[in-house]
Amino acid sequence: MKFLDHLEEWFISFLMGGATLLIFFSVLHRYGTGFRIPYVQDWLLSLNFSWAQELCIIMFVWMAKFGAAYGVRAGVHVGVDVLVNRLPEEWRKIMVYVALFCGILFTGVIGTLGLRFIWENGMHYALFHLLGMDTGDLPEGPTTPDLEWPTWAVYSAVPLGSYLMCFRFLQVTWGFIREGELPHHDHAHVEGLADEDHEFAVATPVAPAATAKGAAQ
Repeated sequence: MKFLDHLEEWFISFLMGGATLLIFFSVLHRYGTGFRIPYVQDWLLSLNFSWAQELCIIMFVWMAKFGAAYGVRAGVHVGVDVLVNRLPEEWRKIMVYVALFCGILFTGVIGTLGLRFIWENGMHYALFHLLGMDTGDLPEGPTTPDLEWPTWAVYSAVPLGSYLMCFRFLQVTWGFIREGELPHHDHAHVEGLADEDHEFAVATPVAPAATAKGAAQ
């Protein structure tokens, strides 16, 4: 399951890059239509970018849900642990287990409620229709205003992101049981950049005594 180790980074990078390009071209299109250039203005006016804002909002929602899962795995979520760190070692471990269990329970419940919501919001109909089964009186479900996508597909970010967070909480819990340590993010560290390969490495300062001795010689 090593492909899951960087799932959030890949997915978030894809969404962030796509949203950036989409906003960039949408802004260019908006301002480009104001220039009276023969043929070009007519061609730009024929393009429809009214769906761009809706798609960007959807992409940022998915980024937020998967970013929360990444935060659990990397230990970057904001937490107030002053009181916990002052407790004795045994009580500290108990409090960490309680916090991790609450995280597992909360994300599991939210994921289940989200899955139930999208199931009743059109996913039930879509699955039965895909499998060629009788849909009966099942509701087809609403669609988004501009893209006209089924809303259950958009809202599926809630159960997918929440279940991924739950999985990351389970990973962190297992790591704490084995090693007794929680993931901690070092803000000064840049992943993939080794210290010895840093182009702008800081030179080691020379002691004043050694400098004076060298000057005397």
